[in-house]
Amino acid sequence: MNKLTFLNARLVDPETDEITVGGLVVEDGRITKRLPKDAPRLTSGRVIDCHLKYLAPGIVDIGVKVCEPGERHKESYRSAGLAAAAGGVTTMITRPDTEPAIDNPETLEFVTRRANEAAPVNVMPMAALTKGRAGREMTEIGFLMDAGAIAFTDCDRVVTDTKVFSRALTYARSLGALVIAHPQDPGLSRGAAATSGKFASLRGLPAVSPMAERMALDRDMALIEMTGARYHADQITSARALPALERAKANGLDVTAGTSIHHLTLNALDVADYRTFFKLKPPLRDEQDRLAIAEAVKSGLIDVISSMHTPQDEESKRLPFEEAASGAVALETMLPAAMRLYHAGLIDLPALWRAMSLNPAKRLGLASGRLAIGAPADLVLFDPDTPFLMDRATLHSKSRNTPFDGARMQGRVLSTFVAGTCVYERS
Repeated sequence: MNKLTFLNARLVDPETDEITVGGLVVEDGRITKRLPKDAPRLTSGRVIDCHLKYLAPGIVDIGVKVCEPGERHKESYRSAGLAAAAGGVTTMITRPDTEPAIDNPETLEFVTRRANEAAPVNVMPMAALTKGRAGREMTEIGFLMDAGAIAFTDCDRVVTDTKVFSRALTYARSLGALVIAHPQDPGLSRGAAATSGKFASLRGLPAVSPMAERMALDRDMALIEMTGARYHADQITSARALPALERAKANGLDVTAGTSIHHLTLNALDVADYRTFFKLKPPLRDEQDRLAIAEAVKSGLIDVISSMHTPQDEESKRLPFEEAASGAVALETMLPAAMRLYHAGLIDLPALWRAMSLNPAKRLGLASGRLAIGAPADLVLFDPDTPFLMDRATLHSKSRNTPFDGARMQGRVLSTFVAGTCVYERS
């Protein structure tokens, strides 16, 4: 029996919404006991004195892009897994927007095998909702579920044909499958590089109104009401979309929503000098939107915070802002970025871990994201106060397109454990 004991830790428990001083006992990869503050030091197995640092459930990250197959030069399962471990992410929920798309059992089995071989953390793949993510014909959802697909999404390619989308939702409903959608009206969003307003006009950037998000979410909520499917919005980023989400939940629809760590910690003014690392999809919003989204996370209206890790190579980012590829890496920067919210007094640590660990695990039917007895010992030990200067050259990802390059940040991962095994330890 493999035994591991954590002592003298500040335990961040998102289920009880508390931070307490104590310890944990881990045996054979699972939490078997909670220890009080003054627990005696045990002699059997490995003992880790946490020195009053914070011990929390490992992050469950929905929406990680790993570029296998097709673009392995941007990110592999090996590099993404190392980045995840260094960032306190113990479970990656990977996207199907690869080349080719993960839209059949054979491709899904290939990426699952590669992930199990190469990544030191848990990897659970999503599959495409329509073939080739083209929005014309739904995939074989049942066969893909049998092959291990945990959810279905066409990522940022919105299914514009309402009949196709409603049929896919109806079929997913019959199988109990979770559908993840990107609530942005594709017509209004096409070619946009910024959020509309005075700032975008002064910079001469093609822009999109936040109403594009609300319009798409309104359509999706009507279809969910019609079909009864399980639905998750990958990124809610504007205040205008929140009333529609609130109504859907109040009406008892099986709906959850997420947002990205970048939209919680950055705003539209950050693109002032046309740095393409700040070009995201959807584009960064105004400060009042950022604060409204942070409040929605704190209240529980928005359920999940994700990295939306999107690697892009140097060639696709070293272009004029309008032409550059969208997306940023975030597996390693998610935790220190989240500490900005904590230190600003916007969201406390239990609420952050509820959105980063507990809620995504619950939505996907996973046992992780908890400090409960019997839960998997997927854990992160971190110090929320350690200051450092972010240097993208130190990141484990193959692509290093982070908007936090050169930023002063606080919060360091000290160790990461998957099923009680240490997969990362800061030297």
